[in-house]
Amino acid sequence: MKLKYLLLTLLSTLLWGQKSFPTPFEKGNGNQTVTYDEMNTYYQDLAKKFNTIQYLQKGEDDNGKPIYVVVYNPFPEKDLEKLRKTKAILFVNNGIHPGEPDGIDATMMLMRDLATKKIKTPQNFIIAAISAYNVSGMLNRGSYSRANQNGPEQYGFRGNARNYDLNRDFIKVDSKNARSFQEIYQWLKPDVFIDNHVSNGADYQYTFTYISTFKERLGNVLGTYFYNDYQARNLEDMRKLGYESTPYVNIHGDVPEVGFAAFEDSPRYSTGYASLFNSLGTVPETHMLKPYDKRVDATYQYMLVNLHNLDQDYHKIKRLRIDNLKQYQAGKQYGIRWKVDSTKFSTMDFKGYEGKYKPSEVSGKPRLYYDRNKPFTKNIKLFTTAVPTGYITIPQYYVIPQAQYRIIEELKRNDIQMKPILKDSTIAVESYQIKDFKTVKNPYEGHYLHYETTVDTAKKNMEFSAGDYLISTQQPGVKYIIETLEPEALDSFFNWNFFDGILSQKEYYSAYIFEDTAAELLKKDSKLKSDFEAAKASDKKLQDDGTAQLDWIYKHSPYFEQKTFRQYPVYRVL
Repeated sequence: MKLKYLLLTLLSTLLWGQKSFPTPFEKGNGNQTVTYDEMNTYYQDLAKKFNTIQYLQKGEDDNGKPIYVVVYNPFPEKDLEKLRKTKAILFVNNGIHPGEPDGIDATMMLMRDLATKKIKTPQNFIIAAISAYNVSGMLNRGSYSRANQNGPEQYGFRGNARNYDLNRDFIKVDSKNARSFQEIYQWLKPDVFIDNHVSNGADYQYTFTYISTFKERLGNVLGTYFYNDYQARNLEDMRKLGYESTPYVNIHGDVPEVGFAAFEDSPRYSTGYASLFNSLGTVPETHMLKPYDKRVDATYQYMLVNLHNLDQDYHKIKRLRIDNLKQYQAGKQYGIRWKVDSTKFSTMDFKGYEGKYKPSEVSGKPRLYYDRNKPFTKNIKLFTTAVPTGYITIPQYYVIPQAQYRIIEELKRNDIQMKPILKDSTIAVESYQIKDFKTVKNPYEGHYLHYETTVDTAKKNMEFSAGDYLISTQQPGVKYIIETLEPEALDSFFNWNFFDGILSQKEYYSAYIFEDTAAELLKKDSKLKSDFEAAKASDKKLQDDGTAQLDWIYKHSPYFEQKTFRQYPVYRVL
């Protein structure tokens, strides 16, 4: 088998190594991006000519069209389960926003250059890329939906076939696309992840900007290494190639020289999702106003420097990914919500353009513009450290009743290991009751998203049935488990409306009947009566409202559905 592989590789090199295999982008004028059909044809031809390239259907768009993954694997062994023990895996996502197609064209050239051996490296890695993730958005081609962008001439649309922004869908998983992504991700289990984008916002001198995974979500061990070592080398290598860079300019309606904070890529975003599984993640954000050919080249070069540094550090990265899990042991504290620490910052020399104001030709009112005739370099503050605003203690297990089949389905797709309870059992658990939450006024990506959720905690003995599930936290997906099952987490299943059925009463009362019942309850239950009097004494509105008083008694009586109303149906074993 190995001899056959070597002969095939030699033959491929002799026959094809000197040919360039220009991509549709390279054949064009530098301001044109490939179509979906052209892309598939190119990759299919590349896979036929080079045995190091595979082009695999690995999912489906909401419109029913296939999602493909292109894999560069220079090894005789093709089983990823075996390869990942000794090799590193880089996973690239392209075209999540098809109006930002830089990565689609750049990845085609990168795969070609790897296959033809134009790129020479020891190659201790495999690279897999979703050629175009938002297929329906890519097919919805036009020239006007990116009103602020400098090329290409035509491009796709941000929303998919059901008008979802797929870069908000990695936890709620409303689309076939997101389900496919999770399946692909868990198949690959990558060490490093890149999701190629184009920026919006301010004007400045840089072609290349980037979002590094929020280091607190990544974890102390990996976060420190990623920011101070691996990513620092990537950016230095980019500088040597002529691409000075800045963190993603996370401001709106202001000028960058005021300083800005790191973007919090929570788990609803691709790199936030990847961080839950200890992948080093970056979102390249080429600048929307720079020429398309320069943006494509910057995207290509960033993927290439990643490959070189991954090739060099692959042993260390694989070890650190394992070491990073040690901080998530049962009984330890876990930061469940974060805010940027305004007292800690670094500084950088930021290369921008002077922001000025002039009368608008539309409204006559002052409007912001950037004067490209007045470039500057100013030392600014970067706020890249976050502090937790809430903690949970990591339990040994979560217990999920089998009735929560949607949650179980999500966990299984994300390779979370769970064990069914074999017989009806009583288990000592910690339970949550939803104390308070807020909800957005307008729908956000198909949901009325909850936020600022708080819970009350109680310890109790609970009856569970055979077929309910125990989920250990001592597994590689521990952060995914915590971030989805803890209601107070920013992108929890609760906040994404998976449990809204518990937020409304199912039984009520007729006041004219319950008046007599309430009076009897107060006569027979001295504690209820004293609690009722104390509540009225401390609440003037309750004191003056007879209807509210009757409702208070109902909600504190045995008649009220205490076991279901706002009772969160996932339990913790400490």
